Amino acid sequence: MKIGIDCRMMGSKQAGLGRYVEQLVLGLLEIDKENEYVLFVMTPPSLFHKVASPNRGGIKYVLADIPWYSWQEQIKFKKIIDQEKIDLMHFPHWNVPLFYNKPFVVTVHDLIMYHYPRQEASTHGLIVYWLKDLIHRLVLQHAVNKARQIIVTSEFTKQDLHQTLKVSLEKMTVVYQAPFPNTIQDSHNTTQILEKFSIKKPFVLYVGNAYPHKNLEGLLKAWKIFNEKYGDGYQLVLVGKENYFYEKLIKKTKNQENKKSIEQGDNVTMKQFNNVVFTDYISDSELPEIYSNASLYVFPSLYEGFGLPPLEAQQYNVPVVSSSASCLPEILGESAMYFDPENYEQMAEVIHTGLANENIRFELQQNARENLKRFNWSDLAKETLKVYYQDIRHKT
Repeated sequence: MKIGIDCRMMGSKQAGLGRYVEQLVLGLLEIDKENEYVLFVMTPPSLFHKVASPNRGGIKYVLADIPWYSWQEQIKFKKIIDQEKIDLMHFPHWNVPLFYNKPFVVTVHDLIMYHYPRQEASTHGLIVYWLKDLIHRLVLQHAVNKARQIIVTSEFTKQDLHQTLKVSLEKMTVVYQAPFPNTIQDSHNTTQILEKFSIKKPFVLYVGNAYPHKNLEGLLKAWKIFNEKYGDGYQLVLVGKENYFYEKLIKKTKNQENKKSIEQGDNVTMKQFNNVVFTDYISDSELPEIYSNASLYVFPSLYEGFGLPPLEAQQYNVPVVSSSASCLPEILGESAMYFDPENYEQMAEVIHTGLANENIRFELQQNARENLKRFNWSDLAKETLKVYYQDIRHKT
């Protein structure tokens, strides 16, 4: 079978979705000795050459330098796929060309556009935002209607699709993702890396983007309460690519603190104030050092389809406190302390407990080791391959 995979979003710079594509392909090439894979990429990666040889079916890169969510994706990308005569196409996100009606599998990670349709989550004006939101919903509806099989990232997302878009439960398969493999090594560069990012105190960590549903504004409100009640002995470190949403958050936070800092004679920078550090994007070679030195990981999200970063933190033995919203109790179980993400006083209190109560910290670390056993990339690849073969049985 000739299987195509849209790999345009592959790589850690695309956050959880990019890691999902990367690790899925690596896993499939490790275990599948029969099928041929055609990978549609922005640029040819060297990442897969080391695992290509065991794959007797072969591997082919096809350049598809086409922006996602664009009109070119709808027209040009479809033509590129058609030229390869794919037996089964896997779209790891809902952005399937509307006129692509050949056999395909789609992964749906969440329905954020339905539950948090906020214009502030867009860089566009109201009319353009409304139009793009409408088109995105049409594309997603087409994807779930026409897909032979749908992979969802949690039981929560499965039920969400069923209730919101009326998708048949029998059409969907839950396939859990897994944290990026722990790559920490004994290193004498820890101090240097922490200094590079102005981390000078024990710190609470968040890794991810700054979209409104991630609730970083809520986290900053809770952090202010935490500092007022418990002192300034910790920093809050926010790791994420500095795009429009992070810049907006930084500017707003700086403006709130600027007057106070000037009065106190402090030197306010764009990246560090009020015990908050914005690091921008951190490479995979440096991120393990950040994780492993964190005192606590905090995940304040209002809505998630899976929630990968807390699991990554648990791999580095970092206790986790998390929002109780959406799928997070399903994924984290008893390995996290929970708070209402819209109750900032409670969030601050749970952060303090996660830092100060050694018995709870130890229990969270112990529970995390058990929880992590439920998630690995090998299982994701195996379960995904089963979905591909379900499509073969469907056709026959």
